[in-house]
Amino acid sequence: MSHQAAPFEIHVHGDVTLRADVGFDALQDALKPLWKYIGARSLADAAASMYEDEPGIRFDPHQHLLQMCWTLEGDEDFRHQLDDLCMNLNELSAQGTQIEVTFYDAEFDDEDEDDGRESRDDFVLLFVGPTPEAIMQAQRNLLVEDVVALMERHFDGAELGGVVAEIDKLFAGRYSALTSSLELGKPPRGPGGGGSSGHGSGRRPRHLH
Repeated sequence: MSHQAAPFEIHVHGDVTLRADVGFDALQDALKPLWKYIGARSLADAAASMYEDEPGIRFDPHQHLLQMCWTLEGDEDFRHQLDDLCMNLNELSAQGTQIEVTFYDAEFDDEDEDDGRESRDDFVLLFVGPTPEAIMQAQRNLLVEDVVALMERHFDGAELGGVVAEIDKLFAGRYSALTSSLELGKPPRGPGGGGSSGHGSGRRPRHLH
């Protein structure tokens, strides 16, 4: 659908490694929640970002890579597209990875910030992968990266092995719980193309390329 005076600029960012047998047609079908949302008739019609300095949506068949750095105009209802997007990409992905979706309040400007008004900016972190284990591994890797980057402000990297080991223990416990739930035929409690969101303090900077 077309969005007149859309309240958000929405940025979708992530690189997804695809299976070697995935071609353009399968990818176009998987990304249908994105291009149909903006009223396009195909992925090719929607691939360009609204900002010329962003690569948009690209498929590299030689590296089997989907690259997304794509901004569109939209509303809160764009969130409804994300579950279908993740499930579709789970079917095509070769390994776990994250996709970042940032909602920028299009009506918020510098004067609003000077006046102390809060923006409606929001950030959603999604994970996709061929299996729940692959998704969990991507979550673990990102958490280790974030924690180490934070703690290296105060400690040498060589001192953080114990911290990483504790993170691994937490994920080992989650993996064990996931395995048990699957063996019992219950829906897994944990990642399967899920995500997290939250309102940050201050506006997230746009990706620069």
